[in-house]
Amino acid sequence: MTIDSPTLHIVLVRPEIPQNTGSIARLVAATRARLHLVGPLGFSLEDRYLKRAGLDYWPLVDLRTYRDWDAFGAEHPAPPAKFYSARAENSYLSAGYTRGDFLFFGSETKGLGREFIATRREHTYRIPIFEPGVRSLNLSNAVSIVVYEALRRIGALKGTV
Repeated sequence: MTIDSPTLHIVLVRPEIPQNTGSIARLVAATRARLHLVGPLGFSLEDRYLKRAGLDYWPLVDLRTYRDWDAFGAEHPAPPAKFYSARAENSYLSAGYTRGDFLFFGSETKGLGREFIATRREHTYRIPIFEPGVRSLNLSNAVSIVVYEALRRIGALKGTV
């Protein structure tokens, strides 16, 4: 499926766990967003766990894949971007969301990387974690939290309650 003008773009950079990506694919289908997977991926797109987590919604997923960061950048040289990291200083609630934003999330074990977020500090956000013993949230949960907050802010949820 291809959406002419998706409300949001969800970008997973080097995702490693197929079940997380499958769950995010289901979220993307439900919200009519576009899913971008930037490799290298830690699994095959034919992985049974990926397919199972996405259930029978895969035909509704607007999916784009890229070999690596350079391939993504060649196709999207300067997208309206927001980056998410457990190491960021800014809260995701302080971000100014707009229709068409690209929301970037890193891999489950390495995130986006310290050097990467250091050069994008003013556009990098975190979801608060209150227990110091918890390093990060599950990737699919984090994406869900951010996506629905962004949809709320851009007015895409009006009339849905």
